Amino acid sequence: MTGPGVEESAPSAVLACGEIRTCLLPTRQALDIRAAAQLLGLRADERVLLSERPNLYARSPDTLTGVDCPLPSANGARVRAVGTVAARAALTEGRVLQTSAYFRLPATGPDQRRPWGHYLVRPGVLEPFGKLPHEAVAQGVLDGGRHGDLDVGLIADGLLTRLLRHPLLDHCPPLRSRPTRLRWAALPAHPGDGPSLERFTLAEDELRTVRLRVPEGTDSAEIAGLCDDLALHDWLLTTVVRMLDGIALGSGAPPARARPGAEDRPAVLATLRPAVDHLLHLWMPRARVAAALAPLWEALEERPGFTRQWQALVQRIRDQLALHAVPALYREVQPAP
Repeated sequence: MTGPGVEESAPSAVLACGEIRTCLLPTRQALDIRAAAQLLGLRADERVLLSERPNLYARSPDTLTGVDCPLPSANGARVRAVGTVAARAALTEGRVLQTSAYFRLPATGPDQRRPWGHYLVRPGVLEPFGKLPHEAVAQGVLDGGRHGDLDVGLIADGLLTRLLRHPLLDHCPPLRSRPTRLRWAALPAHPGDGPSLERFTLAEDELRTVRLRVPEGTDSAEIAGLCDDLALHDWLLTTVVRMLDGIALGSGAPPARARPGAEDRPAVLATLRPAVDHLLHLWMPRARVAAALAPLWEALEERPGFTRQWQALVQRIRDQLALHAVPALYREVQPAP
């Protein structure tokens, strides 16, 4: 696993990890491309990456956070690492905001700390003191670690908090939703094997965990991009499922002398219309995933079947909107008194 801007003498990475926050941008109207660039302008020396095909997308330049702390470890090993964590933000269709923080680790590192200049020319690289137990550290990252261990989720949270304070945002979102978190760890694939998705887990408290295997030399920024894409589409699924679960469809008979559906019609339409206006067109898996990693989506399409579930939800929404567009007199026939 490699990364941009790393000197050729830097050792190859055996582990890449990160965490992503995904949420609805708290503003009534989606931001246009210029406003998105203004929101994500985190650095004066680098431009925001902007794209209008196949959908509107903006990504900030990376920012670096220096760290010197123990790494999470599933077996209790105390491994100290020093370096920088890369963080960035992305906005899809001016509506869904994501912040992510990630790093990569070589198999071994020096026995003592080096000057900060050494780490600054290796953005997003942490160097362990001694040998890295990469399997234990990968599981430790996914499990969350202990107090005092490196927590890249805090870095992603900090960036999200910073963006949500931007004066462009009116904090009047068109629908209710919850943010989600996705932690990921990528380990080396066996020689000759391609990338593989070992595990995708829906945990409690809006947390998802992803464990990957990737060929040696895979760019960690590309792995982070894949996981951003997974997090985006998982958030879309989660949000639309909750919208449908939050409304009562055909929950009981209407009151006497009331038109059938007269009470639930406004509630159903008020709940589902924002999904049509703001979410349904965002489903576009692999739109910006590196070609070498795109096959990993096939595992999610097979099980649990992301796109199948999404298509079923979209059809359910359309059916409900069509049903409530029919006059109540024809939707349900009441017996004559």
